[in-house]
Amino acid sequence: MRSVVDITRFPSVNTQGVAMARVAFGSYGLNTPHLHPRGSEIFAVVEGMLYAGFVTTSYKLYDTILNKGDVIVFPQGLIHFQLNLGKKDALAYASFGSQNPGRVNVADGVFATTPRILDDVLTKGFQVGEMVIEQLRSQFSTETISVNTGKSILKLLSQINFLILHTM
Repeated sequence: MRSVVDITRFPSVNTQGVAMARVAFGSYGLNTPHLHPRGSEIFAVVEGMLYAGFVTTSYKLYDTILNKGDVIVFPQGLIHFQLNLGKKDALAYASFGSQNPGRVNVADGVFATTPRILDDVLTKGFQVGEMVIEQLRSQFSTETISVNTGKSILKLLSQINFLILHTM
């Protein structure tokens, strides 16, 4: 569970260049891979033991185990995560160098967009079939999505060609 103090919940931090979040982890809880496009993060563990890491722009993973009192910095715009390694709850505080750091969840940013990213982009990008993409999408989106989105570009083009041929 995250409780964030930023300009959307506490307007008085506007123009102050800071935001904070209280991050509570249940046993073996995960703060999913995400990034903050507008601010770096300092993450301090108050209780528990967490596995944490971030990935650089050259795809190098920097990871570590954090215990009570440990701190890590997640640079602005880099994918990072934290996982509670214990049966007991864990608690941490995150401070941001921006009053509005934003948050982009990696999986949601790929599999839960509205409208959907074309299947061809995802099947080619991940080198998997359409069934795998649909299975992944079903994990991240509970909304009914229009039949006109998330299709293969080849299917779309064939439908357009069909319509052109039959309207002439």
